Amino acid sequence: MLSTIEIVVGLFPGQGAYAPNILERLKTHGDGAAKAVETIDEVARGMLGKGLGRAFSGESAERLLDEAPDVLQLAVFATSTAAFRALADEGARFSVLVGHSLGEIAALVAGGALDVAEGAEILCHRIIALREHDSSGGGLLALGCATERAQQILDLLPTSGAVIAVDNGPEQTVVSGPADALRRTSAIADAVGLSATVLRAPHPFHSPLLTAAAQDLGGRLTGYGRRGLSVPVFSPILGRYYRDSDDLGQLLAAHLITPVRFGAAVERLHRSGVGVWVEVGAGRALTSRVRAAHRAASVHTPLLADVDTLRETGRFLAPAATGPRTAPTAPTTEGPYAANTAEGPHTVPTSFPTEGPRTVPTALTTEGTHAANTAEAPRTIPTAESAHAASADSPGRAADADGKPGAAQPREAIAARVRDLYATTLEYPEEVFEDHAELEADLGVDSVKRVELMSRLGLLFELGPRPEDLRVSDYRTFGQVVDFVVDSLARADAA
Repeated sequence: MLSTIEIVVGLFPGQGAYAPNILERLKTHGDGAAKAVETIDEVARGMLGKGLGRAFSGESAERLLDEAPDVLQLAVFATSTAAFRALADEGARFSVLVGHSLGEIAALVAGGALDVAEGAEILCHRIIALREHDSSGGGLLALGCATERAQQILDLLPTSGAVIAVDNGPEQTVVSGPADALRRTSAIADAVGLSATVLRAPHPFHSPLLTAAAQDLGGRLTGYGRRGLSVPVFSPILGRYYRDSDDLGQLLAAHLITPVRFGAAVERLHRSGVGVWVEVGAGRALTSRVRAAHRAASVHTPLLADVDTLRETGRFLAPAATGPRTAPTAPTTEGPYAANTAEGPHTVPTSFPTEGPRTVPTALTTEGTHAANTAEAPRTIPTAESAHAASADSPGRAADADGKPGAAQPREAIAARVRDLYATTLEYPEEVFEDHAELEADLGVDSVKRVELMSRLGLLFELGPRPEDLRVSDYRTFGQVVDFVVDSLARADAA
C-alpha cells in the first residue's frame, strides 16, 4: 500500500556557485557527470575559443571573475549539470526543479527540455551577447533586507539606474545597476545598519541595462526547440512552471532584464507541501535562503567545498526499488536529514521509472519530516459516481490517531494542490477555483483541456493509468475533481 512521500525539490544556483577544483571532483562521480563536463567544455571551445580549462586549475572565483568571467559562468553551469547527473546515476529522483537566474538553463537541461550540448550552446550565446552589448561596468549588490526596505533605499537614488533584481526572501534582496549606483546604495545601507555585499557577477543581471543584450540573445536563440519535460521545472522569473508550448529562446533572453522572485517561489512550493530541498550545485546559497524563510525546512547541500555527499544523497533520494531510503551518513552543516526513527526506515515507492516520464510524488503534510511507506500496490481510479459520493470533509487518506508522519492529508490540503495545478496550467487566479465553480460553464475550460488536466492530476498524485471508461465530462465542477482525487487516494490505500 502506497503512502504519501515528500516532494523533493532540486535547486540550481546561479552566479557565484563555484568552488575551486569542484569540476575535477565531479568527474570522479561516474560517466554521466564526466561526460556532461566534457560536452560543455567541447561546446565552449568551439563557440568561445576557450573552455573550462582555468576552472580545473584550482583558481578562486574572485580571480576568475577578474580575469575570465566567461569561464566562471561556464563552471557554474557545468557544476550543476554534472552534479545532477551524479545524483541521478545514484538513483535520485526529483519532483520539481527550480533554477535561480543562470541556474534555470541547468534546470531545463536536468528536466529534459534541452540536452547538455544545447544548454551549453545557449549559455555561450548568452555570454557572447553580454560581451558584445554590455559596457556598463555594472554588477550586483546583496542587501540584508526584504524588497520593501531595499526599494525605500533605491527611492533615495531615483536617477541612479539601480533596480531590484532578485527577491531572495525576507532577509535578502539583490540590487542591480551601475557600479557608482551600487556604491551609493551600499553606503546608505551601511548608514542604516543593513549588510551590503558585492556579489561575484560580471554584469548587472536582471536590469534594463541589459536590454540590448537581451534583444540580441533573443535573435540568437531563435529556432531552439524543446522536448517535453520529464521533470517539472518551476521558474522564479516567470512565476510559473515551464510549458511545452513555451518559446524557450525568447524566455531565456528575457531573463536578462526580468527580476527573479525566488522568495515567492519558495513560499509557493512550501505551501504545496515540499518536504526536501536539495542544492544541486556548489555551496548552500539557495538552501540558506530556504532555511532563512522556514527554519524547520529539511535541506541538504551535497556539494560543499569541504564535504562531498553526492553519492549518499543520490542513494537517499532513490526509489524504494534500490533499497530503503535512509539518511546519508556524511554530516553537513546545513541540517542533515533526520535519522530513521523507531518506526522503521523511510522508504520511497518506485514511482519513478528509469526511462520515460517521471511522475511527481504526493506531498507530506508536515515540513521537514520523512514519511514511512509500506509495500507497494497499484493505484486505481474510481468511478465518477464514487467520487461524487465522497464527503467534502473526508480526508485524502486515513490518518492515524496521533497525526504522525504518514498521516492522511485532509481534503483542504489536497484541494490546495489541485487548485495550484489548475491555476498554473490555465493561468487563472487561484481564488476562482471554488468547489461549486463549473469548469466549462463558469471558467471556459473545454473538454480537451479538462482531459489534459485530469492526466496531470494522475501524475501529480500517482493515480495510475486512467481507465478507458472514465468520463471526464462527469466531473463538471472543481469540487467534483477534488473529490475524485480524494476518493482515488483513499481507495488506493484501502487496497
